[in-house]
Amino acid sequence: MKGIELRDARARYGPLEALHGITLAAPAATLTVLLGRNGSGRTTVLRALAGTIPLSEGAVLRDGRDITRHAAHERAAQGLCFVPDRQAVFSSLTVAENLELCDVKGDFGHALAVYPELRPLLPRRAGTLSGGEQRMLALSRALLSQALLTRAPLTPAPHSPTPHSPTAVILVDEPTQGMSPTVAARTYTHLTDLATDQGACVVVADQQLPPALRERASRTAVVVHELRRGTVAFSGEAAEFSPAPTPPSRRVPE
Repeated sequence: MKGIELRDARARYGPLEALHGITLAAPAATLTVLLGRNGSGRTTVLRALAGTIPLSEGAVLRDGRDITRHAAHERAAQGLCFVPDRQAVFSSLTVAENLELCDVKGDFGHALAVYPELRPLLPRRAGTLSGGEQRMLALSRALLSQALLTRAPLTPAPHSPTPHSPTAVILVDEPTQGMSPTVAARTYTHLTDLATDQGACVVVADQQLPPALRERASRTAVVVHELRRGTVAFSGEAAEFSPAPTPPSRRVPE
């Protein structure tokens, strides 16, 4: 399969197991959404795919090749971009300097077209930005990295015996955190376009299925995996997904 996937994956934080032998796939040219409450394992899935935490069992496959033993920097060199939910920008650098790390020529046009709100903030230090502005900056860095991949050949991974250009993979944890509804809808539009127009494998983690994706589910490829306590409770197309009803709150007798 073109894309990235976990097979029978288990991951631990010390003595606690966070993923209990799960299998899920994120196809290329598709936006995949990992849904779940805090503690469901959705962030751990992204970290396992990115290589920032090791698997205790199971495998990570990219375009059908086993990359379980590839370190995070090796996966990044092969076109995998991970945007975590925290510390996704360099707070001591300016906005412009953060972007220059992804494109030293200073060609920020594509990123600033997506997020024009960043243009007047270019000289400011990233650490002084609001939460939503920092998410825009982090995603702009991912967009620039993806744009560079279309212009330059990928670096062969040390574990790959033959030249191989894998599908570009973008992993984003809570992409619209702190954003206004308008900017959040625009963000999901561009993430979807990255998948459908450029063939990238885009995987995002969120607590709920965004309304913008529900509206586009009938026109674009959107896959949903719902996680609960380290297991997969649902896998299918977004149009088929029905969130579990929230249990009624119990009234405490006075």
